Amino acid sequence: MNDKLEMLLEKFRNVERELTEEMQKKHEEFFYTIKKKKIRFKREIKLQHKMLMITALQYIRGARPLAILTMPVIWACLIPAILMDVTISIYQAVCFPVYGIPKVRRSDYVIIDRHNLSYLNAFEKINCMYCSYFNGLMGYAREMAARTEQHWCPIKHARKGGNIHSRYKYFLDYGDAKRYHNEMETIRRNFEDINQEN
Repeated sequence: MNDKLEMLLEKFRNVERELTEEMQKKHEEFFYTIKKKKIRFKREIKLQHKMLMITALQYIRGARPLAILTMPVIWACLIPAILMDVTISIYQAVCFPVYGIPKVRRSDYVIIDRHNLSYLNAFEKINCMYCSYFNGLMGYAREMAARTEQHWCPIKHARKGGNIHSRYKYFLDYGDAKRYHNEMETIRRNFEDINQEN
């Protein structure tokens, strides 16, 4: 990796650290702590939250009719999502050890905790659980695909795409045939940053 890219990556890591610090400030601002993945609010804050909750009946009354009519379409997506979850989890369990790719921890991506918020009614809690699961699953799948791509085809695209994944920075430049043939095996096995995290 060239010096400019390494410098940019270091800036990115610093921004990530800053973001973590700011998130910690939010914990303090909204009076909650996290211990062993359990979120705890102060008692008086929980009571305030309950007072701010919109009841399920108020929630339904305030909903747009078309939003209610499209709910079955949204919830129908849950079936293929669960099938995808099972399929990619089996894929990772079987193939990653063979390829020497570090496994993706599902719990780092699928985080379901919003249902613990007292200011959400039952419908909001269920909707939040759905979104947390679905978006977490997409992140889990994307990281798994990124690691697979690094193993099989770590070459950047010629055209700029939308959002790049976490492993893309290690890929070879498009058209760099010499490095592809000389460094492919090294890049294929370069998961040191992940191994250091674990």
